[in-house]
Amino acid sequence: MAGGSMRRILLIIVILLGGLLAALFVGLSRLPAAAARGAAPVAVNVDADAAAARLAAAIRIPTVSATPEAPNDAAFDALAALLREHYPRVHAALALEKVGAHGLLYRWDGRDPSLPPLLLLAHQDVVPVDAAGESRWQHAPFSGDIADGYVWGRGTLDDKGSLIAQMEAVEALLAQGYAPQRTVYFAYGHDEEIGGDDGARKIAARLKALGVRAWFALDEGGAITRGVVAGVTAPVASVMVAEKGYASFELRAHESGGHSSMPPPVTAIGRLARAVARLEAQPMPARVTPAVATMLETLAPQLPFAQRLAIANRWLFGPLLLDQLAQAPVTNALIRTTTAPTVFNAGVKDNVLPGEALAIVNFRLLPGDTIADVQRHVVDTIADPAVEVRLQAEFADEASPPADASGPGYALVRRSVEEVFPDALVVPGLVVGATDLRHYADVIEARYNFNPGRLDAADLERIHGIDERLAVAEFADMVRFYQRFLINASGTPG
Repeated sequence: MAGGSMRRILLIIVILLGGLLAALFVGLSRLPAAAARGAAPVAVNVDADAAAARLAAAIRIPTVSATPEAPNDAAFDALAALLREHYPRVHAALALEKVGAHGLLYRWDGRDPSLPPLLLLAHQDVVPVDAAGESRWQHAPFSGDIADGYVWGRGTLDDKGSLIAQMEAVEALLAQGYAPQRTVYFAYGHDEEIGGDDGARKIAARLKALGVRAWFALDEGGAITRGVVAGVTAPVASVMVAEKGYASFELRAHESGGHSSMPPPVTAIGRLARAVARLEAQPMPARVTPAVATMLETLAPQLPFAQRLAIANRWLFGPLLLDQLAQAPVTNALIRTTTAPTVFNAGVKDNVLPGEALAIVNFRLLPGDTIADVQRHVVDTIADPAVEVRLQAEFADEASPPADASGPGYALVRRSVEEVFPDALVVPGLVVGATDLRHYADVIEARYNFNPGRLDAADLERIHGIDERLAVAEFADMVRFYQRFLINASGTPG
């Protein structure tokens, strides 16, 4: 009897294992095959050196984001004048309206007013240069030097490269006698790096007042990267279909101040430090959103077998997959609302106990998490009513609803990428930062974030960092992309 029971148990185990293996391979078979190319390469003539020279001239104008304390009007006026000088056809054929202090809204009227318009975004402003690190630049941050095959300077990658490439594309198309079928708007804010309130927000309000409802909008946020996705050798063109939200919370602790020689059991700094440590130790839960799921499934054919198996069978390997993605900051940001203490302020002297301590913790919200969810998480995790929690509501934005990665807008961006970058694998994704596009939700049907520049892992560190630069050849390809994108979008039904 004992031998028969053991054989039955072993048989059941074999059957169960066989069923599990079958289920795993069924899941694997349901992954999409390697994406077939939908468009053939298209040759577009661009004078790369002349285009780079015009970009370099724009880089030499230090359009650091304006503030009430440092409005920087002269720089933004100079950039607007430079655009008029370098792109005379654009300024003759397109209507231009100034919005806010320095926002620019161009309208290129289409031949068919029944078609919903298209909206392209970029921003004029750049982040300041850290004085302590300025000497480490190979070329001065606002030199606009062209050397070693690159245009050097602040704004080449973020985001004057996109703005000037769009201007180059429209000027070239006008020179060819091209007229779009649908109307195209170009919205260029001047304060994206500090929130976009006077630029993008006011431009969006102006479009809404005009009754504009765009087919879709395209802004910075994705790029063509190589060597960033482990295991994938092909360049990856990430067309982002959603954007994380943004919320910062002020945490304050009040305790009795006094002389440091007689400290109380709990100080304001100690109480606040424990609150921040708890938030870091207990981040919000990780999960795979639909946008990231589609990204993983599109990348899967390029990945090793074990990774493909895990992606195809998230019902079983989901926790393991999330654990692996959480190991690196760039992928951890794709799967959870992130927690980032960014400011800690307390005390004025080493022998004086401060009566108050302040910290600011910044959260980037995963689609599906709300600001109210994050606030509950902060209060519950800190679990200390003596720590005051306040949302900085003036800078808070919910995560965007995702666009359709199988819709006609995404297909149009993908086609334009394939025509100019035939070696690139186009995948959807999630913007983990914040862009001007979040302000335009009321005037667009769908949203995509993609900047047609090639970046490697080292280039990512140059954005807002030292030695920001853009290859002359890559900038020419950006111009080619925008030409093809505008032509492709022109006659496509909205």
